Amino acid sequence: MQIIQLTSLDHPGLDVYARLTEAQLRRRLEPEQGVFIAESPKVIATALDAGCRPVSLLMERRWIEGGAAEILARCPADTPVYTGDRALLARLTGYELTRGVLCAMHRPAPRPAAAVLAGARRVAVLENIVDAANVGAVFRSAAALGMDGMLLSPGCCDPLCRRAVRVSMGAVLQLPWARLGRQGWPGAGLAALHDAGFAAAALALTDRSVPLGDPALAAEPRLALFLGTEGTGLCPDTIAGCDYVVRIPMQRGVDSLNVAAAGAVAFWELGASRPAARPTRNETGGLPCTRPNTSACGG
Repeated sequence: MQIIQLTSLDHPGLDVYARLTEAQLRRRLEPEQGVFIAESPKVIATALDAGCRPVSLLMERRWIEGGAAEILARCPADTPVYTGDRALLARLTGYELTRGVLCAMHRPAPRPAAAVLAGARRVAVLENIVDAANVGAVFRSAAALGMDGMLLSPGCCDPLCRRAVRVSMGAVLQLPWARLGRQGWPGAGLAALHDAGFAAAALALTDRSVPLGDPALAAEPRLALFLGTEGTGLCPDTIAGCDYVVRIPMQRGVDSLNVAAAGAVAFWELGASRPAARPTRNETGGLPCTRPNTSACGG
């Protein structure tokens, strides 16, 4: 490994860690792929397992023979390893590296939606979710609770932005995902799912919503679960184009859950590894994670 001891923040190799925007990272070095940042040895190891190639690493020197030794042994010998004292690195990144290690990595080649859907039984579809923490949390739940893949509308944030990768604990590199309907959303996305044999279920509250435990949902051989933004919810056109509208029955007057929490509940009930869903006892609840809005399609 090429250990580079930092004495200032002027080294051009540090641009990817502090001086480039997320959009610039996506276009850096390899325009068709770009770069993303993985944080912590665990997430970096997950990225390496997924076949991602490191550009460089940044860490305090004590990590080189400590918690980062295993991942360093897996990186190509010519990978630059930038190191410096904690105060200098905190000035560079804007925060102390409590998890010790950052790794700039080449972005994996994007998958086509057809590749994500091939062989899948259960997929999640995110519409216009722009909060990176929510996207990361949904990915983590989806990977853990039986989803086979994830599809994103054109308006969703990048799952490989730094915060989404961190919150997902690397699940964005484990669960296959792709973007749907870059033009003509939601019609193009719904058409692609229906053509692949998927029934579509919108998590929203309408006069035709059924409880999450409805046996018809569990009986679907291939099912796509649509989740929207917490503020404006799924587009009315998306809800209208789905085969089901689904609610999570709730109590004590609570009408909604955070989108990541609602997704976890839905994935647990309907994930590919779950047995047939049991009928729910309480069907007096309301909104699962989104509220239809006739004036907006998300944000």
